[in-house]
Amino acid sequence: MLIFLGVAQAANFAAVMQGGKLFAKNCAQCHGATAQGAPNWHKVDKLGKYPPPPLNGTGHAWHHSIDVLKGTIRNGGKKLGGTMPGFASKLSDKDMEAIIAWIQSHWPKKIMDAWERNNGGSVK
Repeated sequence: MLIFLGVAQAANFAAVMQGGKLFAKNCAQCHGATAQGAPNWHKVDKLGKYPPPPLNGTGHAWHHSIDVLKGTIRNGGKKLGGTMPGFASKLSDKDMEAIIAWIQSHWPKKIMDAWERNNGGSVK
């Protein structure tokens, strides 16, 4: 069966595919290959830092807007008590949006629906 995507769906599919490559290169080392995060991510470690959270819909990323998510990617998570470096010098806004699209593709429908209600839609 052949499925035809609309222009917006095809663009989002392309962003998800690109985001997956960028995530694997820049994020998976800490957040896990499937965005599962570190065990006990919600508790500080022995250094007093929060481990990388899951981004697959089981953590708190889905509570945040695109602007907040991009800000965290851009500036890192050190101000939030983590160790994530900022990627402003490595990733463009479009790259960050593609990574977020890939992350969102891992969210269960229930989580994505809640995010869309709270934030007015997905990355385009």
